[in-house]
Amino acid sequence: QVQLVESGGGLVQAGGSLRLSCAASGRTFSNYYMGWFRQAPGKEREFVARISWNSGTTYYADSVKGRFTISRDNAKNTVYLQMNSLKPEDTAVYYCAAAFVLTMQPDEYRYWGQGTQVTVSS
Repeated sequence: QVQLVESGGGLVQAGGSLRLSCAASGRTFSNYYMGWFRQAPGKEREFVARISWNSGTTYYADSVKGRFTISRDNAKNTVYLQMNSLKPEDTAVYYCAAAFVLTMQPDEYRYWGQGTQVTVSS
């Protein structure tokens, strides 16, 4: 069992930045591949970014490529999402998730956090 707790969300103006954190507890954090997803009102949950267990591989949705950066610190059991040049369309609840495989599919993620709201004003 892994417990995930996101933090760092908030209200920011377009063009601004936020850094989300996801703290993990429970089983060995470094065993898991980590991902970030988001869900806007009335929309399905969508993939944002993922990272391999040793940070060697990252992958981003086209909509955030070049603006968002995923990273992890296994010593701190934490994964981060640095979000720059934020746009109103980035407004959503952001979730971190843990998986046993390197994937973009939400169904393949075993553990989920409760989410943190990000609101970008125009």
